[in-house]
Amino acid sequence: MRTRTLLTLVGTVAALSIPAAVPASAADTPVLTTGSTGGTAVAVGDVLSAPLASGTNATLYSSATGTSGVSCKSSTFTATVADNPAAPGTATETVGAQTFDSSSCTSNVLGVTGVTSITVDNLPYTTTVASDGTLTVTPASGSTIQTTVKLKTLLGSITCVYQAPSLTGTTNNSDASINFTNQQFSKVSGSSLCFSSGYFTAKYAPVTDNGATVYVN
Repeated sequence: MRTRTLLTLVGTVAALSIPAAVPASAADTPVLTTGSTGGTAVAVGDVLSAPLASGTNATLYSSATGTSGVSCKSSTFTATVADNPAAPGTATETVGAQTFDSSSCTSNVLGVTGVTSITVDNLPYTTTVASDGTLTVTPASGSTIQTTVKLKTLLGSITCVYQAPSLTGTTNNSDASINFTNQQFSKVSGSSLCFSSGYFTAKYAPVTDNGATVYVN
């Protein structure tokens, strides 16, 4: 009897010394936070936005290694957060707008005298952001990522339409940036002055949520 009582007492003390389990959802850090890594969770429904990183251009060049094509100094995007699970994981956003200020755009294509407009079509797109920094942009089912470029030429206005099945980029917490490098588009319509392939490169930073910097965990 004394042995059983002693064992019971030891077991009770041991049980009391173990902290109560914290539900996983309360302790988990979500993929997207503001303020810092591990900071405040970005809420579903929040709208994220970013301009081009200071001192950089968004370019659509005719080759991955060339410098012939279109270059813009001003571009922005906005995306609504659809899901922000615990890290490590993958957050989901819906890109509702991506704009290019045509007054900031130039072209050095032979015969082209200016840029009338650059329009991103077939929105919204779905963007996934993984904890490892991989970012993927995909169109709706049955659609495609599409950009329409209208150019001024010596012979009048031309329209070049480019498409891509998806885009892949990376995120970087050091400057809260999203980076696209040589993402290939194929021309689907347009005159001979429209290059047959377009390679898109851009760095957007900082990504913010109502003014607060966004980080990926």
